[in-house]
This record gives sequence, C-alpha cells and structure tokens, in this order.
Amino acid sequence: MYIVILAGGSGTRFWPLSRQHSPKQLMSVLGGKSMLQRTVERVLPLKPKRLLVVTNALQSRETARQLEEYQQAARIDIVAEPVGRNTAPAIGLAATIIAGHDPAGLMVVLPADHYIADEEGFRDSLRTAREAALNGYLVTLGITPTRPETGYGYIEADAELRGNGPYPVRRFVEKPSLDKALTFLAAGNFYWNSGMFVWRADVILDQILAHMPTLAARLAELTFTADVWAPEDLKPQIARLYQEVAPESIDFGVMEKADNVMVIPTNFGWSDVGSWNALPEVIPGDDDGNLAINTRQLVTIDATGCLVYGSDKVAALIGVRDLVVVDCPDALLVCPKERAQDVKKIVEELERQGRKEYL
Repeated sequence: MYIVILAGGSGTRFWPLSRQHSPKQLMSVLGGKSMLQRTVERVLPLKPKRLLVVTNALQSRETARQLEEYQQAARIDIVAEPVGRNTAPAIGLAATIIAGHDPAGLMVVLPADHYIADEEGFRDSLRTAREAALNGYLVTLGITPTRPETGYGYIEADAELRGNGPYPVRRFVEKPSLDKALTFLAAGNFYWNSGMFVWRADVILDQILAHMPTLAARLAELTFTADVWAPEDLKPQIARLYQEVAPESIDFGVMEKADNVMVIPTNFGWSDVGSWNALPEVIPGDDDGNLAINTRQLVTIDATGCLVYGSDKVAALIGVRDLVVVDCPDALLVCPKERAQDVKKIVEELERQGRKEYL
C-alpha cells in the first residue's frame, strides 16, 4: 500500500493563521502536532510501502522539516508542485511515480488537513476498500451525514441489496441547497464526499487516459532515472508538465465520469475542518460553548458560542455571541461564526490590493 498525501492547499478560510508559506496543514490548528503530522501518524500503523507528499514549492522546505522525524518509520518522498493545478494533476503525477516502480500498486489518496476522531475505524475503512480497489474499482470513502450540510458535496450510492457496501456510485452531487440536503439526509443513501480515495495506480491512470487525455499525454512523457524514487530528478519535467496542464479536480475530471466507482460508507468522526467555525465540532468548548486555542486564559462575562485563537495572551469576552476572534502577530480577524466561510474573501481582497505580506 502506498499513501499519497495532498498537502498543497493554502487554507484561505483559516486566514490569518494560514498563509501561503505556512498553510493550515502545516499549522497546529487543533493544538499539538500539525494537521499534516497527524495525517502521517494516522497511516503509519498500516505499514505503507512508501508515502508521497505532494505539496507546493513554497511549502516544501517546511513540509520536509515537519516530516523528518517520521523517516525512520516509513520512507517519505516529497513532490513539489511549481504551481497549484488542483487535485487531478497532483494525483496523476503521484500515480505515474508509483506505477514507474509498481504498476498495480495500491494507492491511498488523502488530504493533509482533515480531522478524524476514530483513527482505527478510519484504518479499518481503508482495509475494507482494499479488496474492491485491487479488483479494479475506484473506491472513495463516503461519510455518513449527521446533518443537512450544505457545505459538502454528496455521493449517491446504489445501496439496494448490497448489505453494508461497498456500493456502486450513482452520481456525485455538488454542494446542495438546504432543501436538497434535507432530502439527501432523509433518503439514507447519500454520503458526504470526503475526498479520500483508494485504487490501483494503473487503474487511475487508465481512467485519466479515458477522461482527461491531455493530462494523460503529458504524464506519459515523464521519464525516470534508474532510481524511480527520486522526485528531485523529475523537477524540470514537473515544471514543464504544470505549464501545459489545466487545473482540474479529480472529482470532475474522472470520478463523475467513470463507471467503475464504488463508495464505502464510513462513520469515524470526520471533519474537513474547512473553516474556523468547524473547530467547535472537533474540540469541546466550555459550559457556555466558548472555545479557546493557544490562549493563556479565556475570561468571559455573558459570552457564549465564541471561538478565540490567541497568541499566548489572556483573552476576554464580554456580552458577545457566536464570534470568531483570531489574533496573530500581524493581523486580527473578528467575524460572526455564520460568516466564517467568507474569510477567503478577505484573502482575495488583500491579493487584489497587492498586500502580499499578509497572504
């Protein structure tokens, strides 16, 4: 089993903590280890043959530093993308590298910045996915929904007469309206799209060839030295590849079009930790629902449902409700929880203004 960790995102919804050089996955958003380190530790009990971490060139040095302590437990290679091109080129590149050594090698593809409460349950789900993937299916992990969430994509499964799965996928659905999300929840055969996949390297490359021929052609041009596991040697070729391919997600480019997709229902306490208001889902607050991270102390008077991320300071809240307060050395964010998804708009505005020092 080969583990591919996608760690090239910028985490704009976690500004001002998350920046281009130090994005969410490299930060201790939940306290303790970074989210990338937690992801690596989560898969080490599976005894993977190798880990490939695909990251951005701006983040590769810090990524390597954070993963150095795990090199004794597993061989970890870092592949640096010169620019972001979404998930399809990153996954195709990783599959090409793995196939150069082991064409039918089993790949597990994971984001670097997710939270999972039941880690053994997560590993059991990957073990369950193994058989279907080895038989030539593209397998995705679907999260059993607990609420009518409008911020996630959904997967509709053909769940009739198939026990506990895996189930054939009928369709992928983009982020729905509340009415549709309520319908999906009631139907019982819709699952949140986790963005976690299991498949053989040759199978995903065949599907990229079938549905993304331009990307497949560019990937086929990659040539390896005697040592396939030398990503640094591929650097000039990767630079050319990323100049010639368009940004595209693996969901849209392949998964929504392929006819050999299976979904495994899971329930291991998952969150994509997509924005500040997701943290109370994974970290318990106090009796008033207030949550403090990286603060020396939180003092409240008539304050409820607030999240404070501090800079090792005492934080005080008086008479406020459902606020997000993030204090960094050079920036301060204050917003209602319900507007936390709009934090990315601040990043877009700073970029428009040319304030690169804050990105």
